Amino acid sequence: QVQLVESGGGSVQAGGSLRLSCAASERSNCMGWFRQAPGKEREGVAAIDFDDSTTYADSVKGRFSISRDHAKSTLYLQANSLLTEDTAMYYCAADYPHSPRCKAPSVPVFGYRGQGTQVTVSS
Repeated sequence: QVQLVESGGGSVQAGGSLRLSCAASERSNCMGWFRQAPGKEREGVAAIDFDDSTTYADSVKGRFSISRDHAKSTLYLQANSLLTEDTAMYYCAADYPHSPRCKAPSVPVFGYRGQGTQVTVSS
């Protein structure tokens, strides 16, 4: 059972930046971020695979960047040029070993997820 703990959420004005972090209890090759706004479906934001290849949702391409520190088993999401529509609860997720689905759209159905961190963007 992989334990995931997110941090770094908060309130920011449109155009601002936030850096989300996710501390994992053990290393997972396939990890990602998804988000959910009130009344909306979960959206896979970004994923990073065993070889550090990355994929993103079209809605965040060019603005968000996923990365990780293998030594610290920590995942990051750098969110720049934030828009009001980025407001949501952001969740860190990790999938089972040898995941064949390590792409952004699949992140919401990964095997493990954290409790989430709120991001609120105001105009």
